[in-house]
Amino acid sequence: MASGVLFTGAYAQSKAPKVNSNTFGEIKARQIGPAVMSGRVAAVDAVQDDPRVVYVGAASGGVWKSKNGGVTFKPVFDEHTQSIGAIAIDQSNPDTVWVGTGEPWTRNSTSVGNGIFKSTDGGEKWTSMGLEETERIARIAIHPEDPNTVYVAALGHLWGANEERGVFKTTDGGQTWNKVLYVDENTGASDITIDPENPDILYAGMWTFRRTAYDFQSGGKGSGVYKSTDGGETWRELSQGLPDGRVGRVAVGVSPVNTDLVYALVESENTALYRSFDKGNNWEEINTSNSVKERPFYFSNIYPDPVDTGRVWKPGFTLYVSADSGRTFQTPFVEGGNVHSDLHAFWVSKEDNDYMYVGTDGGLYVSNDKGNTWRFIRNLPISQFYAISVDNEKPYYNVYGGLQDNGSWVGPSKSPGGIANSDWKNVGYGDGFNTFADPDDRNILYWQYQGGKIRRMNSETGEIKVIEPYPDENADNLRYNWEAPVYFGESGDMYVGAQYLFRSSDRGDSWERISPDLTTNDPQRQMQEESGGLTIDNSTAENNTTIFAISESPLDRNVLWVGTDDGNVQVSRDGGKNWTDVTGNLPGAPAKAWVSSVFASPYEEGTAFVTIDAHRQDDKKPYVYKTTDYGASWTSLVDENIKWYAHDIIQDPVNSNLLFLGTESGLFLSVDGGSTWSQFTGNVPNVAVHEMVIHPEMHDLVLGTHGRGVMIIDDLTPLRNLTAKAMEQDVAFLESRPYVIRLQNSIQGWNGDEEFVGNNSTSDAVITYYLKKRHIFGDMFLEILDDEGKVIDKLPAGKGKGINRVSWNVRKDPPKVPSSPTLTVGAIFGPTYSPGDYTVRLTKGDDTYTSTVTLMDDPESKHSDEGRAMQRKIANKAYDMLEDLAFLDKQVTTIQEKASEMAEKASGRNARNLKQLASEMEELHKELVATKEGDITGEVRMRERISDIYGGVINYLGAPTESQIQGLERLEARMQEKRERVNEVIEKELPKYNKALSKNGMDEITVMTREQYEANLEGGK
Repeated sequence: MASGVLFTGAYAQSKAPKVNSNTFGEIKARQIGPAVMSGRVAAVDAVQDDPRVVYVGAASGGVWKSKNGGVTFKPVFDEHTQSIGAIAIDQSNPDTVWVGTGEPWTRNSTSVGNGIFKSTDGGEKWTSMGLEETERIARIAIHPEDPNTVYVAALGHLWGANEERGVFKTTDGGQTWNKVLYVDENTGASDITIDPENPDILYAGMWTFRRTAYDFQSGGKGSGVYKSTDGGETWRELSQGLPDGRVGRVAVGVSPVNTDLVYALVESENTALYRSFDKGNNWEEINTSNSVKERPFYFSNIYPDPVDTGRVWKPGFTLYVSADSGRTFQTPFVEGGNVHSDLHAFWVSKEDNDYMYVGTDGGLYVSNDKGNTWRFIRNLPISQFYAISVDNEKPYYNVYGGLQDNGSWVGPSKSPGGIANSDWKNVGYGDGFNTFADPDDRNILYWQYQGGKIRRMNSETGEIKVIEPYPDENADNLRYNWEAPVYFGESGDMYVGAQYLFRSSDRGDSWERISPDLTTNDPQRQMQEESGGLTIDNSTAENNTTIFAISESPLDRNVLWVGTDDGNVQVSRDGGKNWTDVTGNLPGAPAKAWVSSVFASPYEEGTAFVTIDAHRQDDKKPYVYKTTDYGASWTSLVDENIKWYAHDIIQDPVNSNLLFLGTESGLFLSVDGGSTWSQFTGNVPNVAVHEMVIHPEMHDLVLGTHGRGVMIIDDLTPLRNLTAKAMEQDVAFLESRPYVIRLQNSIQGWNGDEEFVGNNSTSDAVITYYLKKRHIFGDMFLEILDDEGKVIDKLPAGKGKGINRVSWNVRKDPPKVPSSPTLTVGAIFGPTYSPGDYTVRLTKGDDTYTSTVTLMDDPESKHSDEGRAMQRKIANKAYDMLEDLAFLDKQVTTIQEKASEMAEKASGRNARNLKQLASEMEELHKELVATKEGDITGEVRMRERISDIYGGVINYLGAPTESQIQGLERLEARMQEKRERVNEVIEKELPKYNKALSKNGMDEITVMTREQYEANLEGGK
């Protein structure tokens, strides 16, 4: 016999535990959406012979596959980087699919990739095929006659120079690659296309570009249009008729119908669409309208129609189409056109050019009428959150956040039937960022869009008030980051950061500037009005030398921390009167790198955590630090397990050793204060985690991901108890939060399969325990015991190494009811067990371990204790009556069947008496149970009446109605009458019949006792 181990309260570590991703075992995140507003789709490809099979590449949400034209999708790339640049299906063998990672639409918030991948089984498994340092792949072209020959247009690094860029070619299915077109370390391939009639002819667009934290430059001497006539072995730059000066991003397209016809979209001082009728030897400028000039770095696509030589498609802010080979463009929308702006991905069927897909900043759309009208795909939860927050609504809190190009939204953490698209409500526009509920007034919301534009909204009246700080007499201009920080401290004060820190104690009606300029104020980093290169692109995304992160100590409102996007970490210990720049104390931190988060510890005033994101300096390494002395010294918390750069770090408010780190490549956990880290892989893919918050009452970890919406890890209590001491045990129970008894409501609706529905938290009580080793030999199971030591449930046990979780349905088994041709709807569920502590007994081989699981009434319930007690009493009374009725009816039908059988064998008076007894029992059975065949008979008998009352009582946790109580009493009295009659038959009449039957050598009529009946039920008879 082994003693049980349960850890609560103290979290001191005895030694560093051995932890990896498998340790967290069955603890899983659940995705709650939203998909009513999706995220940026960077790539799409479909099977030409069956366009219902489509692959969608999200900018930062992975690859999704549909086999039914988008009615349902499933993610197929979760084990790999979630930033997708290109997808190409081998149309000769559609099970072979290529994916190039790294988004090519090089905005400020774009993610990075790690090469090219291949699947030969329709996306079930993927193999890395190299090109890891290309960082972003713009296009993949498969040879139409030799699928082992593939070309890749690699853009290369966005934030720095590198040589692994240009056009790559493989002739052995990706085993080896040759770089066949390379200009220089600053120029990548923005596009590539193959002449379908002569696959030795290829066209490529080359692009010189660079982005920094404060600037973007498109264009340079390396940009241009290139052609090869020998399968990519040699290339020449095309120039006849193309612009002579500086060139930026280039897109190329060959008409599949007339391959002499080639188009090139060329960014230049006068961005234009060019056309060639002789395979690119000579070009003419044919269009300089806004439809082809708009935002060239972001909308660099041109698609000749595969059926109509005069038709050309140009995605941009909206979708444009030309019917005259590119001379003029207009939208195809006549009756519809309700499509999200910013189109990046496009696919049109070669068999039926009415059918097409487009990928936008807001998700995927499909058209079957040449783009006239569109159907939005409402089941791709690839929304891109920048910020996240929660409220304290009861019984289920709400989640708030801002989305890339999709405004600000609020949705519930749980909803009847799951969290549907309709549960999410839009509360703000623009690029959404920080969104909060007011701590004191549930009707007041704060939301923000790009460039520090902050709004306060009354959700009852719909009124919106502009509340961001404006320059005062000492400042001509305020510099707000594109993701300007808005922060509420434990004090209730509201903070906003420009280059100065502002504080408000009246909901933004007035502001106090409480700092000098806390940035480097470097004028070279303040040139955003000139950003863009050939095409000015000043969306405020390049605003720099600004405050990006704010944190107030929960222990002392006067301790304030600030991090800036140009590398400064500043601290004040007197409420902002004086500031200390502690940047130089961060060991190994790259100079002027983006401070992505600061977090003031809830344990010690001088303790704080900082993450630094240097990927904008072409450094993707993580930088994570901790100080315990107000920044005078720092310790690096990085180990070799953390992948890529970090966005956010938070410390658990109960266990100081439990840390959560959000990175560009997933969520990481430390249970030893940051000494070692492990990736959390329980339903969280390698997606960017931009912000995290721990709900103060429910103890859930809420993740705002930039590509997979909101994810929730319910109840951190077990992770808080995953200490070194616990992991030294063979078996250790890990405490979970008490189970709150609530009704699990549902809604009626049959909306089909097309919409995404987020998962609710489990409706079961969860028992969690840690196994030091996987259990292999011997029995292993769990039992639940009541306060009298009686086993009330037996459950299968998880046997894996690490954390195991077992769900316990806290209801009794459904009541046993008499058999009938009709379903007893009211008796589908058993009543909930009563509140209290229940013993959990784990049997593992010859050893047993014990713990407890607690059930409690909902503290927010409006029902009185007396009412809840009465509900349990009446529910259990009705439950027992149904089970008694089932036994009674079993006795009745047994007597009826055996009496009928014996009557056939007997004769004379005995036969007549037995037939009369059988007839009486048959009539009694019909009084107890509905017996008519059919789906809807309208027949209501005692079983149905009791079940109706029972079902009504268990589905309301307050006091039953007087009508229910009295109705049950009347049914109880009637059932007692029937019981007395059956007992009279068994005790007085059957002995007489049996005496006569025995005398004639016939079997006696026997009726089972209650004990025999229960034993048969337990044995499955």
